[in-house]
Amino acid sequence: QQAQQQQQQAAQQQQQQQAQQQLQQQQQNATASTMIRGAKADAKPRGRMTAYAYFVQTCREEHKKKHPDETVIFAEFSRKCAERWKTMVDKEKKRFHEMAEKDKARYEMEMQNYVPPKGTVVGRGKKRKMIKDPNAPKRSLSAFFWFCNDERNKVKAANPEYGVGDIAKELGRKWSDVDPEVKQKYELMAEKDKARYEREMTEYKTSGKIPMSAPSMIAQQAAAQKAALLAASSQQHEEHGDDDGDGDDDENQ
Repeated sequence: QQAQQQQQQAAQQQQQQQAQQQLQQQQQNATASTMIRGAKADAKPRGRMTAYAYFVQTCREEHKKKHPDETVIFAEFSRKCAERWKTMVDKEKKRFHEMAEKDKARYEMEMQNYVPPKGTVVGRGKKRKMIKDPNAPKRSLSAFFWFCNDERNKVKAANPEYGVGDIAKELGRKWSDVDPEVKQKYELMAEKDKARYEREMTEYKTSGKIPMSAPSMIAQQAAAQKAALLAASSQQHEEHGDDDGDGDDDENQ
């Protein structure tokens, strides 16, 4: 029971942090929109919000209407929101989940049409992204993922109104309640898949066909082009030199 309480507290803190980050992002977006009228056409779409973040936003707006002059301590306010959210039934949460689904659809649609500005460096400060090789071994799945593959369609059929998040939550609940014998079956599947992946990855690495990072490939291509140009230039000079030499011989003869 103590472990469950600790898990609930950790989940509650995570929800508070996510809500705080999303609200701060919204405030930043609103400030930027006010400062720059007519936002740039290539501005990156605003990140999508969760159902809980919408709930906190609604609570904050309601509180501001009732107490416009009151200074809100966000940490305390967020804790009360988390406690209230925890006691709400699914029917009460439904409208917030619907808001989140609409925002998710909006975000995905905007991201499909979004083109980063020219000169934008993607992933600055992070590890260089490796070019994805379609021939690379497929990553191994965990026991939980093998379980999800078997149970996902059943959960969808039993709960057609569930979104992706609800399905994942239900699968997590079912996994925690599954019998040890059943869980062992999926753990064995995961061990076999891990062994398969390690074996295939060893073969893949020894084949010498691992793709290099995009910047390295670009540099290699540039070096190859430069070498080709130098070779062509050198060959051209040699041909001109031969032509001049033949002309001198003819004059001497």
